[in-house]
Amino acid sequence: MAQTACTRPATAAVPTAHVDAAGLRERGRGALLGLAVGDALGAPAENMKPSEIRARWGRITGYVVDRPAGTDDTEYAIFSGLLLARHGSALTAAHVEAAWHAWIADRHEGPFRGAGFSERGTLENLRRGLAAPISAQHRHAWSDGLAMRAAPFGVFAAGRPAEAARLVAIDGSVSHEGEGIYGGQAVAAGVAAAMAGAPPAVVVASALAVVPDDSWTARSLRRAAAVAHRGERAVRSAVVIGGYPWTDLAPEAVALAFGAYAAADGDFREAVLTAVNMGRDADTTAAVAGALAGATQGASAIPEEWTTPIGPARGSCLPSMAGHHIRDIADLLTPGEDGKWDPAAAPAAARGAGGSPAAGEEAAGDSPSADAAHSPAAAREVAGSPSAGTAPAAGEELAGAGSPRAAREVAGSPSAGAAPVAGEEAAGLAPGRGAAAAAAARAAAAHVAEAGKAPVPVPVTEGAPR
Repeated sequence: MAQTACTRPATAAVPTAHVDAAGLRERGRGALLGLAVGDALGAPAENMKPSEIRARWGRITGYVVDRPAGTDDTEYAIFSGLLLARHGSALTAAHVEAAWHAWIADRHEGPFRGAGFSERGTLENLRRGLAAPISAQHRHAWSDGLAMRAAPFGVFAAGRPAEAARLVAIDGSVSHEGEGIYGGQAVAAGVAAAMAGAPPAVVVASALAVVPDDSWTARSLRRAAAVAHRGERAVRSAVVIGGYPWTDLAPEAVALAFGAYAAADGDFREAVLTAVNMGRDADTTAAVAGALAGATQGASAIPEEWTTPIGPARGSCLPSMAGHHIRDIADLLTPGEDGKWDPAAAPAAARGAGGSPAAGEEAAGDSPSADAAHSPAAAREVAGSPSAGTAPAAGEELAGAGSPRAAREVAGSPSAGAAPVAGEEAAGLAPGRGAAAAAAARAAAAHVAEAGKAPVPVPVTEGAPR
């Protein structure tokens, strides 16, 4: 996220179709730790050009400050993760708005003043008494502020990109519109696909499948995927709006992140460092690339020297999030190794952040004791999920990535092996419409079809935030 008044601290996997509960937790931790690591690695390079980065540090290959820490990207991801853990698929705009009031707007701000421009505009509108979606009508509703906090939705809706996109749009309705929403949906859907073991090509296709074809976000994603095999300089040239002063454009930041991820073919270290060294909104692009690659490879793929400094949030941007660890948020959003959910963990964590019985539920119109409204049955009714008591199989919803449009979009990604057809990159069209595209479509469809044979064992048990 573009830095404003938020104070900074001084200073290749082989995917599998079957992901058991332990595997989901490993990927969930990878996604959210990856987000925090990318955020901390990219923060010093935020708003810089690659030439400025090289002049100061050479090529960044690790932390360049003494006390690395997450910024607003990590703390807002914790915020959204706690909110999602409390309400699950029953999440509403009223819940989100109430949480913004209870955890941010109605509290002492300290020095952060809402962090980025979109957050600042949202808080000003909320304090004027405006409600969603009017609260999102400000000059920076297209920012990457939703994209930076979108990964928890993909972790929660593992293997269900459309559900992840639906939920993150509800979260974003308070603070973003248009391209700002699309950027968040692309990230959430991509992480959801990666959580189910989808390869990078299908992850990109899943992101494209949930945003409008003619959106700026989709065009930028296609450009990034088309040139990713040529490396970070090509990705940056294809996506960055030269001379434009703001670096927190959602279509740009999200495309740079997916481009870095695709260029690295899902490798965590390479994806994050590629994003960092491209500059621009480097903390957010590296955070998103880290979330995608972390979900792809799992927490064990993140170098220990990068995870060790990641501790509980300091609350430098959101004081109410101080003390929460991003890894604990991942555990709230995934089942334990026994495949069961902890029915008390999510409400307890929400109380810890909200300072009230249910973190703003009263303001949202809920009784603090109305747990029935957030029961698994209620969540299933809202989400339209199966009534049998289990989450959709990995690949049932992900199979949408095998649709003709999604297959065409991903055909030009490095994994598909298709080079862009002359003129298509500049036009923002999906590259490789010929035999290479057909081959990529068959490969993507085969993967999701195989994934659909083995369900992700995520039982919707009593107390689960589904």
